[in-house]
Amino acid sequence: MPDFLPTTRSTPFDPPDGLFADPRPVRRLAFQDGHLGWIVTSYDLAKSVLADQRFSNRLELRHQVVRRPGITRVRERPQPGMFLGMDPPQHTRYRRLLTGQFTVRRMKQLEPRIEEIVADHLDALEAAGPPADLVPTFARPIPSLVICELLGVPYADRERFQRDSATMLRLTNTDEEAVAAMTSLTVYMAELVQRKQTDPADDLLSGLVTGGELTLEEIIGVGFLLLVAGHETTANMLGLGTFALLEHPDQAEALRNGTVSAEAVVEELLRYLSIIQLGPTRTALTDVELGGEVIKAGESVVISLPAANRDPERFPDPHDLHVGADAHGHLAFGHGVHQCLGQQLARIEMRVGYRALFTRFPALRLAVRSEEVPVRDDMAIYGVHSLPVEW
Repeated sequence: MPDFLPTTRSTPFDPPDGLFADPRPVRRLAFQDGHLGWIVTSYDLAKSVLADQRFSNRLELRHQVVRRPGITRVRERPQPGMFLGMDPPQHTRYRRLLTGQFTVRRMKQLEPRIEEIVADHLDALEAAGPPADLVPTFARPIPSLVICELLGVPYADRERFQRDSATMLRLTNTDEEAVAAMTSLTVYMAELVQRKQTDPADDLLSGLVTGGELTLEEIIGVGFLLLVAGHETTANMLGLGTFALLEHPDQAEALRNGTVSAEAVVEELLRYLSIIQLGPTRTALTDVELGGEVIKAGESVVISLPAANRDPERFPDPHDLHVGADAHGHLAFGHGVHQCLGQQLARIEMRVGYRALFTRFPALRLAVRSEEVPVRDDMAIYGVHSLPVEW
């Protein structure tokens, strides 16, 4: 009998329980919407599927591996501009318009501002004194403020969009709660885009409005996607990555004293933690042979990033954190045409954030026992709900 995808964890940094119980790299998986699909756990096969255009990323073809309230409605009526759930050439059109905003060069230009934002939050943290919760004081506000400035979203509205995005990602909500959150965030983005029609500024959303290549409905969808993705993923990496380094003090010290570069620390944390729990998911457009199995047209395949990034065939001692190891090539940002658009921005935010935090607070430590830190196994994106610390 095929298993359901596990989402709960016995230890905070390891993949969900049972993920490695079956050694087969491709095996049957029961989806909670009744579909019988597949899960891929090997690095090579995961990378292969992500690069293979015989596997579609179209949202309306995708089945729910675990119950996601509100997703049924979204599948039935995909929102214009939500390019994450599209295939080329529709997907290519949006990526082409946005790629120039997220180049390595453009992100490097933002680095001084990111350093300033991080320093301001650490100043406030130090002034308030211990104990502190690093999620609301450090991990969440830094990427939120950065993406707000980049998009042209008023940071004063953060409580509204952070609440709505958290609701959409929570696995225990009702359909009504999820749909209400999606509707609220869509209405907010529509109001913001309409204001930029009459009063454009020097920001990404204004550029899309004045560029004239997208409809207002498409810009609303693009803005919705970038705002949620731009703060949720990095915020959870900053929180969970800090927790991991606090539990590995020798490796935190290597970051602090420069023995290991911040770049290497970030890449290893991305590999080791792999916070995307529920996919990515692709649907076969035709019959495809994969790892000795035949994926039939119409069957959905879950690529387990936590498993692929701990494949011993690709990464030595994969279940251990080694910040000095070469973790490049990991799949934390995906692979192929759908590889994360904002990956360079996320890397800089983490690089600057981790280095500054552990340099400013060399005595940083948990204020509770590690088993008391509440983890986000109830969310589509893994992390910690809070991280109490002292110094």
